Amino acid sequence: MEQIISYFETIPSLHRSLILVGGITLFWVLEGIVPLFNVPYKKWRHSVPNFFFTLTTIIVNFPLAFLLLKSSDWAVENQFGIINWLPEMPLWLYVLLGVMLLDLIGAYTAHWVEHKVKPLWMVHLVHHSDHNVDTTTANRHHPLESLIRYIFTLIGVLIVGAPIGIIMLYQSLSVVFSQFNHANIRLPKKVDNAISWFVVSPDMHKVHHHYQLPYTDSNYGNIFSIWDRLFGTYMTLDVKDIVYGVDTFPDEKENSSIKGLLKQPFHKYRRPTTENQL
Repeated sequence: MEQIISYFETIPSLHRSLILVGGITLFWVLEGIVPLFNVPYKKWRHSVPNFFFTLTTIIVNFPLAFLLLKSSDWAVENQFGIINWLPEMPLWLYVLLGVMLLDLIGAYTAHWVEHKVKPLWMVHLVHHSDHNVDTTTANRHHPLESLIRYIFTLIGVLIVGAPIGIIMLYQSLSVVFSQFNHANIRLPKKVDNAISWFVVSPDMHKVHHHYQLPYTDSNYGNIFSIWDRLFGTYMTLDVKDIVYGVDTFPDEKENSSIKGLLKQPFHKYRRPTTENQL
């Protein structure tokens, strides 16, 4: 564990890029072998806006990364933050708690807030308006959302008091798990159900991308599924009943246009409808 943390403390930018590209490549290939939905869409054309927003996410986060480092150094130096106030514990537990708490604040809480605050939902809408969810959807975030997510991560670093090694480990895991649970892959149902007790599985997250409430407002987790189960936001839906997109923004052509997606947060808010549940 010491070697892992030591590696992530000084992880080269090239290695972080390889994690991003390697994850997309792996799940892209798996989507062709064991697809969840055999949808006849043009995969490369579909990926263009998603790769564009992946690039903007990198551009937004790169110059701000030094704030994460400075905040982390300050927290560690001053023994500030939750994991610095806890009794001494084994390193593996210290790291696990750090990653879990960063996931809670930087991913789950940020995601929940984006669904509950109308202006933030309009920004987050870019992610949900994908009509063919696959591994490239993971990084489909408007530049404004990239900034919002960054702010939550920065707050998480200060509250948790995490050292930079744990932060970089968390961010790397966050990228890979997001690519994994958005991927259009089919796992054996028993396997998917089993892993969903611990981490967010593909079938679990696909429910979140259903086009109508209440399913859209469920399964907010990114790495760990415990937060949805703990806070009562966990829901299930048979994958055959899932329809991707957002009911109030149904124009697939506009939702596939970079220009249209960049303007999407500035549309007038449209009240979503709720699907009747049996």
